Amino acid sequence: QVQLVESGGASVQAGGSLTLSCAASGVPFNRACMGWFRQVPGKEREGVASSDSSDRTNYADSVKGRFTISKDKSSNELLLQMNSLKPEDTAVYYCAARRSCLSTYNFWGQGIQVTVSS
Repeated sequence: QVQLVESGGASVQAGGSLTLSCAASGVPFNRACMGWFRQVPGKEREGVASSDSSDRTNYADSVKGRFTISKDKSSNELLLQMNSLKPEDTAVYYCAARRSCLSTYNFWGQGIQVTVSS
């Protein structure tokens, strides 16, 4: 059974940093295809960053150069390091995993709030 549990959400000032963590169980983490998404009330969920089975990464244009996605394979955690945070980064952030990098995301965490104040 796949389980994804996010942690690390908080309220921070603009310009600050935060690291989100997603503890993953039930997935073959060493070759997992995973990502981070975010959603603001009234808007569609958007992809933030992804890491494929070879650890290649991809980022939304809005976060390139500020966010870094990585896998801690010693603890089976997907991390999202967020620097130079902006008020527009405020959202509920979700961790997601999929059975194949060619498929849609099958598994989702419960989401965690990140609030950036100006």
